[in-house]
Amino acid sequence: MRLLNKTKNRTITDNLIFLKTLSEKSKGLLHEKTPKPVYLKTRWGIHTFGMKFKIDCIVADKNMVVKKIKNMRPNQVFFWNPKYNNIFEMPSGTINKYKIQVGDKLKIEKTAEDF
Repeated sequence: MRLLNKTKNRTITDNLIFLKTLSEKSKGLLHEKTPKPVYLKTRWGIHTFGMKFKIDCIVADKNMVVKKIKNMRPNQVFFWNPKYNNIFEMPSGTINKYKIQVGDKLKIEKTAEDF
């Protein structure tokens, strides 16, 4: 899947992975050697316990408007208002590189590999 920042007319990634199952969401990036861009739906927060790398976290509302962003080190917990459930875990530096800000409008598009 592709993640776009519609506000800034930029592609953030062409390799977004959607974590759908409870098992996939529970594991997240914990057993990965390097960070990958993932998307999941949850209202309860995330953690980086056991991770060996930093990640950037982006929280968006039901309209895909960014409501919260956070750079996370290993062994941290991040909670947000539970009315927001679109969560993007991205490689560290993504927020700065693509100048993602609260209020930006995101969009997910399917790529040829998704069909």
